[in-house]
Amino acid sequence: MTEAGSAPPIRAVLFDIDGTILSTGGAGAEAWCEAFQQIYEVPVDIEAVTESGMPDNEVASTAFRKVIGREPGQDEIDALTELYLKRLPDTVASSSNYRLTPGIVERLEDLQGRGLLLGLTTGNIEPAARAKLERADLNRFFSFGGFGSDSPDRAVLTAKAVERGIAASDGALAAGDFIAIGDTPRDVDAGHKTGIRVIGVATGHFSEKELTDSGADWVLATVENDFPV
Repeated sequence: MTEAGSAPPIRAVLFDIDGTILSTGGAGAEAWCEAFQQIYEVPVDIEAVTESGMPDNEVASTAFRKVIGREPGQDEIDALTELYLKRLPDTVASSSNYRLTPGIVERLEDLQGRGLLLGLTTGNIEPAARAKLERADLNRFFSFGGFGSDSPDRAVLTAKAVERGIAASDGALAAGDFIAIGDTPRDVDAGHKTGIRVIGVATGHFSEKELTDSGADWVLATVENDFPV
């Protein structure tokens, strides 16, 4: 684990969404279930058949294989995704268990106020990411990101976020100026494959020990804890 005092300066932070910034309280799973129900007339418990940190395309294809019992065609994934996106704003808006992780708004305001560039690195396709953030008025913090709509590979979409962040800074930043923060070992692995440092935050389904074991450079219980910036 990196000691914050010995690390190179950090000038940009890339945030994962689900489990890191917020929980929709099952709104995403409900929207996927409704999509499967409408097309195939079968229910699906997304949280039971997929893993935390999976990009949306992988969520759809994994659920399809487990529920329908065969490999999906891209046209089938596209049709499910279209219905998912149609239903998601309503399921997010009506979720009684939607919540923000502790201290996240204050942390975002603090980082932005000190001039750090903030972006997203998320397996959500961009319209889904924006829908989840909209309920809490959090899109205002993030002008760019890497999304599941860029690639089903989290390392590739994280690299895309870094690329867009450099562009957003008019070339003032370099890749070494970025860190990512996420709540799963997949987030840690993607950041490291991209060549950036990663904060693991235990506000999702993984403990501080599991995030430490995954190789996170820093591990926090919540973003309220000592932040390495």
